[in-house]
Amino acid sequence: MLILAGVITGLIMLLWGMQIMKEGLENLSREKMRQALATLTATPLKAALTGLVFTILAQSSTAMSVITIGFVNAGLMNLAQAIGILLGANVGTCITVQLLSFNLFHLAAPAAALGIVFWALLGNRPAGQLGRSLCGFGLVFAGLQLMANALAPLQQAPWFFEALLSLQYSPVMAVLTGALASALLHSSAAATGIAMLLSQQHLIALPTAVAIVLGNNIGTCITAVLASLGGSRAGQQVATAHVLLNVLGALLFLPLLHPFSALVAYTADTLPRQVANAHTLFNIFSSLITLPLVYQFTALVRFIVPYRK
Repeated sequence: MLILAGVITGLIMLLWGMQIMKEGLENLSREKMRQALATLTATPLKAALTGLVFTILAQSSTAMSVITIGFVNAGLMNLAQAIGILLGANVGTCITVQLLSFNLFHLAAPAAALGIVFWALLGNRPAGQLGRSLCGFGLVFAGLQLMANALAPLQQAPWFFEALLSLQYSPVMAVLTGALASALLHSSAAATGIAMLLSQQHLIALPTAVAIVLGNNIGTCITAVLASLGGSRAGQQVATAHVLLNVLGALLFLPLLHPFSALVAYTADTLPRQVANAHTLFNIFSSLITLPLVYQFTALVRFIVPYRK
């Protein structure tokens, strides 16, 4: 019960911190986002770069996908432009995961305290919103530390070890587990952070963690799918494109799971950093493969989800 309480409390802190951080950064950049999305998406490459930059600013690919669906629903952006945005957003969200992979736990309390002071004193002014984001940053790492401490005793629990071991022998099940986790958490970054924690505690091996990461990218599409319900057919096409991008990417990488994991192992000395790098490389490779084929991919999406007659 103590382990469960620690994990749940840490998870709440992690998700709450990510939400606060995201809201602060969104408030800083929302107007700039709207202006840029309306003007800087003339080509798929420009759209991808715009999606990359503003996902880094907002720290949420989910927010970018929902905003993009809104623009498409309003007729301000076409499907090819939207797909370019999604490709950039998938890469931009890797910044969050990279931050989570560093050992910044000692900065959690000072960052949260300093952020609260700025937020309380300056409110909705830019410095206040920056403080809000800093507060969220501190809560994220405090939550991760709490979960890490709570999960440590599970290394000695046979039932937990056997459950995770079953994922090692079934990459497809690991992908489905990752998809379910990020769908429930509404955040691929948070779900990937948990995979990094499990690898740090030596509860899962690198290939299993990579398979979970592939699933995380699929599960995070659930918010875009929900946002598209009741909207225009074009908005539903954007949500379909988001799902299809990540499903096809996972299907492409899954047969190469062990060679890809071996490659990732050379990129860092610690398992959490390797998992973060796997997430980054997967999204970069997937986007680079799709970007030259944006118009063909757009035609495929329109074939799957045609306009209503």
